[in-house]
Amino acid sequence: MKLNKGTKAVIYALLILVAVYFLFPFVYMFFSAFKTEAEINAIPPSLFPKKFLWSNFVNAWQSQEFGTFLKNSILVTIGTTVGQLLSCSLVAYGFARYEFKGKNVLFMILLSTMMIPWDVTMIPQYMEFKLFGWINTLKPLIVPSWFGSAYYIFLMRQFLMGVPKDYEEAARIDGANAFQIYSRIFMPILRPQLILVAVLNLLTVWNDYLGPLIFLQDRSKFTLALGLASFKGVHNTQIVPMLCITIIMIIPPILAFIGAQKYIIEGTSGSIK
Repeated sequence: MKLNKGTKAVIYALLILVAVYFLFPFVYMFFSAFKTEAEINAIPPSLFPKKFLWSNFVNAWQSQEFGTFLKNSILVTIGTTVGQLLSCSLVAYGFARYEFKGKNVLFMILLSTMMIPWDVTMIPQYMEFKLFGWINTLKPLIVPSWFGSAYYIFLMRQFLMGVPKDYEEAARIDGANAFQIYSRIFMPILRPQLILVAVLNLLTVWNDYLGPLIFLQDRSKFTLALGLASFKGVHNTQIVPMLCITIIMIIPPILAFIGAQKYIIEGTSGSIK
C-alpha cells in the first residue's frame, strides 16, 4: 500500500520525536561529561558546558585502576563468549539433527531452567564455587558459560531445525563423520546465529554487576562495572567521573551492535543462503 506525502511526513515526524525522546538522555550524558561538578549540580541545568573539559576523561580513568578493570572485563567477555558459542552450538546441533529416546523431554527440561531466576541459584552457586576455591577469581564468571545457556541453545536449535537434511546427507556420502559435519557444514550455516549470540552475550557480560560483586573481593579482579560503581559513595557521588567511564563503557557494545547488525537481522529471521 502506497502512502501519500502527508502521511509519510506525519510518520517521519513521529519517528523523529520518538528517537529524540530516547536519545536525549544519552546526549545530555555526553555533554555533561565535559562539565565541572558545579555545572552538573547547577539549577536550572544546561545542556552544553561552558568549556569542554577533555581532561575529565583522563582524570576519571587515572583515578582508579581502570586499565586492570578493562583487562578483566575483556578477559571475562571473551572467555564467556567462546564458551557459549562452542557449548550451545554443540547441544543445539544434537537436539536439532539427531533422534534419540527422551529428546523432547530433555529439551523441555532444558527450557524450564529459563524460568528459574538467577537469584534462586545464586547462593548454591556461591557455596559450590567456594568449595572449589574459586571465590575472588574470574573462574565463576567464565566457567559456567562453557556449559551452555538454555536461551542460546533454543535460538540455535530453532535455526538448525530449518536446515534441509540434504546438507548432512551429502556430507555423509562424501565420507564426513559427525564432528566434521558439525564443524564444516553447520558451523558456517550457523554464522548469523553465532554472531547474534556473541553480541547478546557481550551486552550481558560487559554490563554485569551483580555477578562480579558477589564473587570478586580483590580490586585487582574487578571488572569495569564494579569500578564504575566505586564512584558512588555513601553520602555523595562523583557524577562527572561516573559519566566519563560510562561513555567509555558503552562504546564497545555500540560498535559490536553496529558491526553485527546485518548478521543479527539474518539470525533473527532464520534465513539460509
